[in-house]
Amino acid sequence: MEQFFEFIGNHFILVGVFIFLLVAFFVNEGKQGGAAIGTTNLVTLVNREGAVILDIRDNKEYSAGHIAGAVNMPFASVDSRIGELEDYKEKPVVIVCKMGQHSSSAGKKLKAQGFTDVRRLSGGMSEWSASNLPVVKA
Repeated sequence: MEQFFEFIGNHFILVGVFIFLLVAFFVNEGKQGGAAIGTTNLVTLVNREGAVILDIRDNKEYSAGHIAGAVNMPFASVDSRIGELEDYKEKPVVIVCKMGQHSSSAGKKLKAQGFTDVRRLSGGMSEWSASNLPVVKA
């Protein structure tokens, strides 16, 4: 551990550039899948702009509780079922997953297919539930 701090002290510029590039990488990757929004922004977006909520969790998790009006399309089937979303290309699409990890990958796929306004729910359904917002159980 002592050598680690010695390395940082001796190569401050190199370590600084590495940290900058690492942060830039994560910011860039996050934006490619759509901007992250919070739960209050999601509610506003749905109410004012008619946003579509795309829930990419599997059917079992979706049935256990989902946001009202959400369209369920498990992450594994997004590629084969993306045609079902053609009507929503010009509307805001908010992608929801369990914890916000897979939504970026799904967002990239939607953007590649020409969707103009793709966003991700930051924290996914875990954040939605933690905020005590209503869920529908099927």
